Amino acid sequence: MAVKSIRSLAIRNSFVNLRGQVYGTVLWAAVVLASNIAVLAQQPAARIAGSIDNAQRATILGSHSPMAKPSDDIGRVPSGTTLTGMSLVFRRSDAQEASLQALIAAQQQPSSALYHQWLTPDQFAARFGIADSDIQQVESWLEQQGFSVDGVARSKNRITFSGTVGQAEAAFGTEIHYYKAASGGKVNYAPSADLTIPAALSSVVQTVGNVSSFRPKSHARLRLAQLSAKPNFTSSQSGDHYLTPGDVATIYDIKAAYSAGYTGAGQSIAIVGQSSVEVSDIENFQNAAGLTVKDPTQVLVPDSGTAAVSSGDEAESDIDLEYSGGIAKGATIYFVYVGDDTNYSVWDSMQYAIDTRIAPVISMSYGTCEPDLSSSDYSSLESILEQGASQGQSIMVSSGDDGSTACYEDVGSSSNATVTSAEEALAVNYPASSAYVTALGGTEFPSADVSSSNTTYWDSASGSDVIGSALSYIPEQVWNDDSATYGSEDGAEYALSSGGGGTSTLTARPSWQTGVTGIPSGSYRLVPDISLDSSPNNAGYLYCSSDSTATGITGSCSDGFRDSNDDYLTVAGGTSFAAPIFAGMLAILNQKENSTGQGVVNSTLYTMAADSTTYASAFHDITSGSNECTAGSSYCGSAGESEYPATTGYDEASGLGSVDLYNLMTSWPASTGSSLAASTTTLTAASAAPASGASDAITIMVAGSSSSSIATTPTGTLTVEVDGTTETSSLALSSGTATYTFSSTTSGSHVIVATYSGDSTYAASTGTTTVTTGGSTTTSSSGSFTLSATNVTVAQGSSGSSTITITSKNSYAGTVGFTLSTDSASLEDYGCYDVSDDSVTAGATATTTLTLYTSESVCDSSSSVRKGTTRHYFAKSAQKTTVAHREDPTPRRALPIGVAVAGGFLLFGIHKRKSALRAVLSCFVLLTMAGLAMGCGSSTSNTASTSTSTDVSKGTYSLTLDGVDTSNSSTTAEATFTLTVD
Repeated sequence: MAVKSIRSLAIRNSFVNLRGQVYGTVLWAAVVLASNIAVLAQQPAARIAGSIDNAQRATILGSHSPMAKPSDDIGRVPSGTTLTGMSLVFRRSDAQEASLQALIAAQQQPSSALYHQWLTPDQFAARFGIADSDIQQVESWLEQQGFSVDGVARSKNRITFSGTVGQAEAAFGTEIHYYKAASGGKVNYAPSADLTIPAALSSVVQTVGNVSSFRPKSHARLRLAQLSAKPNFTSSQSGDHYLTPGDVATIYDIKAAYSAGYTGAGQSIAIVGQSSVEVSDIENFQNAAGLTVKDPTQVLVPDSGTAAVSSGDEAESDIDLEYSGGIAKGATIYFVYVGDDTNYSVWDSMQYAIDTRIAPVISMSYGTCEPDLSSSDYSSLESILEQGASQGQSIMVSSGDDGSTACYEDVGSSSNATVTSAEEALAVNYPASSAYVTALGGTEFPSADVSSSNTTYWDSASGSDVIGSALSYIPEQVWNDDSATYGSEDGAEYALSSGGGGTSTLTARPSWQTGVTGIPSGSYRLVPDISLDSSPNNAGYLYCSSDSTATGITGSCSDGFRDSNDDYLTVAGGTSFAAPIFAGMLAILNQKENSTGQGVVNSTLYTMAADSTTYASAFHDITSGSNECTAGSSYCGSAGESEYPATTGYDEASGLGSVDLYNLMTSWPASTGSSLAASTTTLTAASAAPASGASDAITIMVAGSSSSSIATTPTGTLTVEVDGTTETSSLALSSGTATYTFSSTTSGSHVIVATYSGDSTYAASTGTTTVTTGGSTTTSSSGSFTLSATNVTVAQGSSGSSTITITSKNSYAGTVGFTLSTDSASLEDYGCYDVSDDSVTAGATATTTLTLYTSESVCDSSSSVRKGTTRHYFAKSAQKTTVAHREDPTPRRALPIGVAVAGGFLLFGIHKRKSALRAVLSCFVLLTMAGLAMGCGSSTSNTASTSTSTDVSKGTYSLTLDGVDTSNSSTTAEATFTLTVD
C-alpha cells in the first residue's frame, strides 16, 4: 500500500481549524465529543496484520528527494558508512486522522467545550500514536535487519534507529549516493530512488526519515561589512539608521504593552536551529541593546551528535535568539538545536520541541521551496505540525527571501549563469505553506524615510550613538531589494532579496483564510499571513555573532554594537527577523491573555482582519510595492513568471500586513480565564547538572504577575511533566510553593514543565526549566566540572589558540590537567600543542589557552614531549573520528579541489571509521569528481589535500580535549572542537 498522495493530504488540510463555518459547528462538535468519550489512555488498535515478510514489498511513493538530481550524482556511498538517527515515521489511521482534524477544529471554536483544551504529548500518543504491539513488531524487524534501535518518540509516531549504509540499502530497497550540484555547493547524500518496505508495514509506515543530509536553508540576508560602506544605526559617524529591539518596540507599538506591564513574563519561546552558538554573543547583544542579560536555555536534541558550530546557521540562531528575547523581555527562551550528526537538521529540532511540548510558542527561520520537498517528507512534517497544533503550540515560520520565486536559491545557481526554469517558477517555501503555522513575510521602509537626514521618524545623533532612535510607526511597503548588480549568494548582497509569498501547491486552502478583502479565489493555501520589516537595507537590523565567515566581521559587538575597532556593525535582514519578532509579540499577548497556548493563531488573525474597524486599528495594510522578481532576465526569466503586487487588504506579497501589537492585544478575543488575575510559574533546580540517578529538588513558585496588584497568594495544584510525560497531576501548593523531586539515569537534557491549575483569583500559567544528567559532566564526591573549547582556524604551517573554559559544578574546586587526542595521521605526524594545567574555584569558571602548531619543523625546533620538554604531540584516539571538511567556503574565495572534496566529509556522516577506509573514500570521491578512472590505494593518510613534507594538511579536524582532576583521576570531562587549516 502506498502512502497518501499530496492531493489527498491537501484535501484533508481543508478541514483544518474550522471557525464559524456553516458546516462546522454542529457536525464537528458531535464528532469531537464522541471521540473524547473514550479514556485517553486506551491503546490504539493494532494495525500490522501477520508476519513481516521482506520478500513482499511496497513502495513509499515520493520518498526520493527532488534535490537528489541524477545530474548531480557523484557516486555511491560506501556500504560501511554509519548512519545515525534514521527513523521509521508512522502514519495515523484514517479514523485517527479524522478525529485529530475534528479536535484541532474544536480547539479553535470559542463555542466548543474543547476550546483551547490542549493535549499533552502523552495524551496525543494515546489517541494518535500506534499500538505498543505494532511498535514491538517494528523494533523486532529493525533489529533483524542489523539496526540498533535508539528510541521511540514520546508521541509514538516514530522509532529512531542506527546502522550502516549497506543495512539501510538492503532494508529499504535503494542505493544511497553522493550528490554535488555542478554549479557548486556542498556534497550531500540521499537515496537515489523511492524507498520500499515490507508490505506488512505499509499500513503504519509513512516514510523513512533522516537518510539524507540535505538541510533546509536559513532565511537571513547577511551583509559582509568589508563589502559595503561602514553601516551605522543612528550614529555619531554617519547618522544612518538601523534597527534594534527598542526601535521595533516603537514602530510596532510594543512599548504600550510594556507600559501596561506585559513583557512575556511567565511565558516561553522555543527557537529551533541546527548549530550551536556562543552565549557570549547573546549577552553582548543584550548589553548593547540596553536589555537585562538573560541567557537562553540550550537543549541539544538527544543522540544528534556533539554540539558544533555550522557557519551561517550559527548567525541565524544568534538572530533568532536575540530578537525573540529582545522583544519578549520577560519570557524564557529555549534554544533547541541539533549536533554534528549530518542526518539531523532543524526538522529534528522542531520535532523535539513539539514532542516534549517545551514551549507554547515556537519560532523557525528555515525552509525548503515546495518543489524540493518530497511528498513523503511533506506528509511526515505535516504530521509533526498537526501535533503541535493539538498541543496548543503556536509556530512562527519565516516565508523566505527570494520573493515569489522561492526555489531560486534552493535549486543552486550561485552566479549570473543561466537560470533554470525551476528557479524562475512561482513557488513558496515550506513549512511557511503549512496550515498549522503562521507565515511571516517581509516589508521595508521607503529609502527616504530611513535616510540619515530624516528627522521625522528618527532621533538624530548628537555626538553619540542612539540605540533606540525610532520615534513612531514608519509607513511600510513590500520588501523588495532585488538587484541585477549583485549575483553572488556568498557575498554581502543577493540578486534576489525580497519577501517570500504566493500560492502553495501542496496545502489546501484552510477554512480560516477567507473573509478578508483581497483574498483571491482558489483552492490552495496563500502565503504569508503577517509581514514585518525584513530588509537588510531599509532598514537593516543590528545583531551580534561570532560567525565571522558569515558576517565578515571579527569581534562582532566587542564595543557595544561595534567591532573591536569601534568601526563596523553587524547588520542583516530577511524574514528570519520577522519570525522571532512576531514570536516575541505572541508571548506578550499570551501573558496578557493568561494563556498556556493559543495553538494556530491564524483563525483569530483572519477573523479580526475581516472586521474593517479592527483591521484599521490592529493591522497596517501594505498597499505599495511587490515581491515579483525585478533583478532582470538573467534571474527572472521571461515576463509573467513572477508575481505579486501589494493591494488593499490581503495580498501574497505582504499577507494581512504588519501589526500594531497593543491594539491587536486589546482587540484579541477574550480567552477562558482572562477575567482572572495573571499568574507566573517559576521553576528552580537545586542542581542544573545532577548526577545520574541522583535526586534533584525542583522548587516551583507560583505568584501574581508583575502587572497584578492583588496580594492574595495563589492556591491550587500543579501538573508536572518531564520530557512530555506527566509525572504528577496533583502536586499541591503551600504558600504558593511546591517541590518536585526529579531523578533520571538517562544522560542528556530533560525538560521539566509545571502547569498551575489556577484558582478563583488567578488564571493558570506554565513554567519550565531544563536539567542535564550524565553526559560530559562526571561527578565525584568533591563535585564535577565541564569543559568547552573554541574552534581554531590557522594558515597551513602556522599556529593558533583555543580558549578553554572550565566551569565548576556541584561546588567543584581543583586543578585540571589536559590531553588532546585525534585519529588524524597528518596531525599526529606534523602537529603539536601546548597547554598548562589550570585551577578553578567552587562555583566559578576559569580559562586557559591551548596553542596548536601545524608545522613539524616548528614542533621539532621548539622541542616536544618526545624530547622531554613541554610541547605535546597528539594522542591517538581509536574511538574518535577526525573528519576533514569545510562546511562553507570563505565568501568569494575559490577552494582547491582537494579541500572542496574534503568539504563534504562531515556531511557524509562517517563515524567511528578506520583511517584507511576514510582515505579510500577520499580518493574515490576526489577521482570521481575529477572524472579520472584511477584506482585508490589503502594509505592510512587522513588528509584533506596534498600535504607538504612538514606541514599538517589543509582541512578541518575534530579534536577531543580531555580534562582530569590532578588529584582525583575519576573526576573528568571532555570537549570537542575543530581545527581548520587553510
